Amino acid sequence: MHLVCGEALFDFFAGGSDGPGAIGFDARAGGSPFNVAIGMVRQGAAAGLLTGLSTDMLGARLAALLEAEGVATGYLIRSGRRTTISLVDLVSEGAPQYAFYGLGSADCSVTFDDIAPLGPEVTGLHFGSYSIAVAPVADAFATLAERNAQLLISLDPNVRPTVEPDMDVWRARIDRLLQSATVVKVSREDLDLLYPSKASGEIAADWLGKRPELVVVTDGGAAVTAFRAGGPLSITPPAIEVVDTVGAGDAFQATLLARLIARPADAPLGDLAEDALAAILVDAAEVAAETCRRRGADIPRLR
Repeated sequence: MHLVCGEALFDFFAGGSDGPGAIGFDARAGGSPFNVAIGMVRQGAAAGLLTGLSTDMLGARLAALLEAEGVATGYLIRSGRRTTISLVDLVSEGAPQYAFYGLGSADCSVTFDDIAPLGPEVTGLHFGSYSIAVAPVADAFATLAERNAQLLISLDPNVRPTVEPDMDVWRARIDRLLQSATVVKVSREDLDLLYPSKASGEIAADWLGKRPELVVVTDGGAAVTAFRAGGPLSITPPAIEVVDTVGAGDAFQATLLARLIARPADAPLGDLAEDALAAILVDAAEVAAETCRRRGADIPRLR
């Protein structure tokens, strides 16, 4: 089982209004790690979620959804702290604009002592989004990664400047996790925030010189490029009519992980045959594209 570590929240999508004094909202369960865990199960992989989850009405709904989707819930940390809320307003071309309300919330307040010891069923860990940047949960997850570096560890920075605007904080947190990570998926948008003057290949080469064996860079509807010791490999995602891009990166990440962990366990990621890696990237891009055809992070099922 791949244990996804990070936030679980509700996205409130702004809808119609009767003027500046009234806004209608359509609320959907979300959070990048929450979406990745569900997406992995929908794509045929065993996955669980490790997060702080509130006992409030929103937390109860999140827990019920995880159960319904078949995501393992044995590592949830329940508390009376409130559920994080994210307000989402779709701007040009379906791109989301976020406002987060999560200080002191259940998912942000996890400490390492709150985390149950990992059982033998856990074969990998995934980290990403604001849970890798906001203390104390970021420290808890970094320690968890360091103490379980023998597992397949995946990372998607999924930078959220509305939660933590200081890119120095993000860079330091990412650098620490790179010492434990096996595979990294990152968007070009994130790289522009983190390293605005550097090319993707330059950054990937630096990361591959640490511990990761595979670095995958997505770029919206442009080429997806995988970097590894044997050189880069690129594929082109399908052209689609976008409804919104919410959850596209999570869909790609979930599918990438589901396909990677289905490979023979003794096959190093850096040694994957070119056609096998290309097929994985194509699958991930197609699932992400399908997610963009619908509103919200509604990741399609394998069937």
